[in-house]
Amino acid sequence: MTTIKAYGATASTEELKPLDIQRRAVGAADVKIDITYCGVCHSDIHTVRNDWKGSTYPVIPGHEIIGRVTEVGANVSHYKVGDLVGVGCLVDSCQTCNSCEQDLEQFCEKGATFTYNSSDKHSDGKQTYGGYSTAVVVDEKFVLRIPENLDEAATAPLLCAGVTTWSPLAHWKVKKGDKVVVIGLGGLGHMGVKFANALGAHVVMITTSPEKGKDAKRLGAHEVLVSKDQGEMKKHQGSFDFILNTIPVGHEMDPYLGLLKIDATMVLVGAVEPLKPFNGGSIIMGRKRIAGSLIGGIKETQEMLDFCGEHNITSDIELIDMQDINTAYERVTSNDVKYRFVIDMKSLK
Repeated sequence: MTTIKAYGATASTEELKPLDIQRRAVGAADVKIDITYCGVCHSDIHTVRNDWKGSTYPVIPGHEIIGRVTEVGANVSHYKVGDLVGVGCLVDSCQTCNSCEQDLEQFCEKGATFTYNSSDKHSDGKQTYGGYSTAVVVDEKFVLRIPENLDEAATAPLLCAGVTTWSPLAHWKVKKGDKVVVIGLGGLGHMGVKFANALGAHVVMITTSPEKGKDAKRLGAHEVLVSKDQGEMKKHQGSFDFILNTIPVGHEMDPYLGLLKIDATMVLVGAVEPLKPFNGGSIIMGRKRIAGSLIGGIKETQEMLDFCGEHNITSDIELIDMQDINTAYERVTSNDVKYRFVIDMKSLK
């Protein structure tokens, strides 16, 4: 075991502060990573504040990890010292269930091991600690190769926000010529716009804020639709092949379902809470579908990163020092960030 520096919370009502944590020794299949950057996800805040009622303290958040390999185990074959790598939301799974065999480790039937606040089978059942720390040790199966041409800091959010929006676009096979809606221009939505555009779709951003239109077009949207403008919404009825819904809270669904073509799909990636009732006729009339999607498996995440390398896609970020994390949390909850915070881990070291 090695003692390293970290930032975390020891109670739901406390701010994050410096803590010392233990990392396991490098095993035969492990990769040790010196963390250079770590993204700040809204899930970090929910876990620190125990919003989902499952937090075990201390919580060391962070599942958008970028760094360099400093040590590899005897059986590691895919990585060497010096490689630029990443770790996303997953650090382990059973590897034997039907989901894992289909490269869907996020849906592991025995329970995936998440990067933080999850039971760690490598540490006698102790919990996992995330990327708000100087180093991490991870099984090589859950380490991702980062294209060297991408900006390291701006790549960090791809490991959660990126794959969360990429996975549904890839699974539902969004392609050139499709007409695609992205609802909400936040950390998830801005990545959805970039990906859909790069896939060749005609991208329409739906927002409640007309002032976001200019930025949406800068990111790759071809049109901007203000959801409060009922006349414009009506013009687009029944015209979309796919909707990526990134709204993070409960909301009215009927206005968006009306935009779908026959047999088209709206995928939810933002709201993990009760939704407002919607009219069954909104999906019956047109054989439409409402679906959900959760991050992505390791194979799919690597495919997303490779696509980003080919198309030079990264997240729009604001770089912060570790010591500014509590202020950053308040700004995230106030929607005061374009579009993701990333921590420069030199500030912790």
